[in-house]
Amino acid sequence: MMNKPLILIADDDKAIRVVLEKKFNRSGFTTKSTDRGKILLSWVEQGEGDLIITDVVMEDSNGLELLPLIRKIRPDIPVMIMSGLNTIKTAIEASTSGAYEYFSKPFDLDHVLDVVTKSFSSKNNNNILKDNDNILDEDLPIVGSSTSMQDVYRVLAKLVNSDLTVMIKGESGTGKELIAKALHEYGPRKEKPFIAINMAAIPRELIESELFGYERGAFTGADKSTKGKFELADGGTLFLDEIGDMPVEAQTRLLRVLQDGCFTAVGGKNTIYTNVRIVAATHRNLTNMINDGLFREDLFYRLNVVPINVPSLRDRSDDIPLLINHFLKKYIENEKDKKSFDKEALNELIDYHWPGNVRELENLIKRIIILVPQNIIDKNTLNTFMSKVEKNNPNFSSASLGASVEKHLNQYFDTHKNELPANGLYDRIIHEVERPLIIKTLKLVKGNQLKASELLGINRNTLRKKIIYLDIQLGGNVKNN
Repeated sequence: MMNKPLILIADDDKAIRVVLEKKFNRSGFTTKSTDRGKILLSWVEQGEGDLIITDVVMEDSNGLELLPLIRKIRPDIPVMIMSGLNTIKTAIEASTSGAYEYFSKPFDLDHVLDVVTKSFSSKNNNNILKDNDNILDEDLPIVGSSTSMQDVYRVLAKLVNSDLTVMIKGESGTGKELIAKALHEYGPRKEKPFIAINMAAIPRELIESELFGYERGAFTGADKSTKGKFELADGGTLFLDEIGDMPVEAQTRLLRVLQDGCFTAVGGKNTIYTNVRIVAATHRNLTNMINDGLFREDLFYRLNVVPINVPSLRDRSDDIPLLINHFLKKYIENEKDKKSFDKEALNELIDYHWPGNVRELENLIKRIIILVPQNIIDKNTLNTFMSKVEKNNPNFSSASLGASVEKHLNQYFDTHKNELPANGLYDRIIHEVERPLIIKTLKLVKGNQLKASELLGINRNTLRKKIIYLDIQLGGNVKNN
């Protein structure tokens, strides 16, 4: 055996070995399928190898179980784990056990080459994480093996042992709070509280007292001193959900706490020091809100240290069968009530747009378990439980509005023949869409601007600005709150 070869344990995958040898000019070795783990350990004990790439599942052993042994013998050698067990548990175990990197199958070869290059070019291999005695004994309720979810797992696995502030972005119902809980429950703060607060669910005048607490007599109804979420979460994690709904005045105070690490309760004088990890989440476009003056740019950069983008369910449709099985197992209490979907029904679920994402799918499965007596769910039965929009108008889809706009634009450009329309096209088109949308929404809520802003999913101040900008005439029944 050549001195210091590149060691590769990859299901006898000689092709990837050849690619790595050609790229790095180092000899590579694969092992026999029946004794892969044994041979790997013998190489490590003999001092062979610059790098190890090992699978998790092997006939004679488990790559994750071998990792602590390898690191004990050769703490300097980077070990890269790959696996077809594409779960968040596998990714976290690999990271917390000291893996240099984790690759989910099928992996991108260019990404593997890039990671290996960085490991060889590094002067030392101190990037290996510390041991974590916490062995994950059960899967987190984050289900999915799609490529987009694997990207989430890789980022999350690298963050569990850190205290970096994280911003989780994604549509409503995608599971942002589950990601936040995973960061907490498998990190060093797991024994301390995980406190969640939803900015959209709290009246704006109460947000500061909810976050920072208040002293007795601070305001009407404050008959006793009460701790806020920052104090309750001390030592643990504070999850600020829907951070885009936080009023600007509260944003200013939150920024000060993040900068100084201390605060005073509402109506109080004593300084309270806080030690919490901040995880924020939003479904809004905070960049647009910054441009509109609705979100502080300096606060955004404080919170957006490490962004995690959670994909929508329609962007990970491959995970829908896995999610269905997960929810069926979770909510079926009696084996006699076991449910399954036939092929047509399953295809219907995969093709559906899922505007409510995973939360919508979960609620659908719960309704079916309770209300459907038969064990095999067919397409016709399924359609009676889909959303009202889908049921009442089968031709409706998320693309229908886009198709109408595209048709309108085609006609518009056709009228100009070979000439270009006047400049400012973007603002004119957006104006045409926004104006009727806001007018219709205000009519639906009888002019209540607070309800209209909630229904539209925008800040009330943004709605007021748009009403002025779009020259929308308000009737006498318009309400501000």
